[in-house]
Amino acid sequence: MPTVSKHTATTVNEFPAATDRVSELDGYTTSFVEIRETHSLAPMLASLPGGHCRCPHWGYVFRGRMTVHYDDHDEVIEEGGAFYMPPGHVPEAEAGTELLMFSPTDEFRATEEAIANSMKGSEPVG
Repeated sequence: MPTVSKHTATTVNEFPAATDRVSELDGYTTSFVEIRETHSLAPMLASLPGGHCRCPHWGYVFRGRMTVHYDDHDEVIEEGGAFYMPPGHVPEAEAGTELLMFSPTDEFRATEEAIANSMKGSEPVG
């Protein structure tokens, strides 16, 4: 059975607002995310259809708070909360939030590529 921890993740991405520790486990991307600055992913998702993330995610918030916006409602996930974000969401998180997220790798990569294209000139600092 494949396993990963925050300390054994194969890739560490340092961004101005967050650290993302990532590994792939049998077709799913596992992300340990630490938010340093309150921010929304809306500007980065703007290049996607409808300005929403098209990748589903499952996860758990260890600390802090995340608000997920949909066309017809918002959901707040707080410390100790498990979540499922279906396609069509725009997440934002408060500074100090720590979460674990699982995403289908192929869909996650397509989303990352679109975000990278919209962020040209804003490369990771690590």
